[in-house]
Amino acid sequence: MNPGIDYIGITTPFYCNDGKGKFLLHKRSKNCRDEVGTWDPGSGQLEFGLTVEENVLKEVKEEYGCEGIIQEQLPAHSIFRIHDGRKTHWLAIPSFILVDPKKVKNNDSEKIDEIGWFTLDNLPTPLHTGFHYTFSHYKDYFAKYKN
Repeated sequence: MNPGIDYIGITTPFYCNDGKGKFLLHKRSKNCRDEVGTWDPGSGQLEFGLTVEENVLKEVKEEYGCEGIIQEQLPAHSIFRIHDGRKTHWLAIPSFILVDPKKVKNNDSEKIDEIGWFTLDNLPTPLHTGFHYTFSHYKDYFAKYKN
């Protein structure tokens, strides 16, 4: 059974930022399950036995090799996509995470081709569809972190 396809997957996207208006994104490698070559802030499927908060901080550490501080959680919302001709459904529970840019690194070179810091007014393209959806529907939340 595949999450997001055979049943609703639950994901904990994170928007790492430096507290000064810059956000960390990575370019998805050919080894990712979908949306190869898109820019993504990071995320992970909610693991059994972990709280949303534990899961998101674990994923930040796994992808970017650093600790983070949860600043705020966005409302949970559904992300509907078509992938390889199949409908997918993920429930996203996103969080804004403060990180120290000096401690950030590409900690998953298998799935991350490159990382970069961007302002919300100058995001790279193409964006991962899940991030694009959340960013376009929850602009008021993101605006608080523009500085």
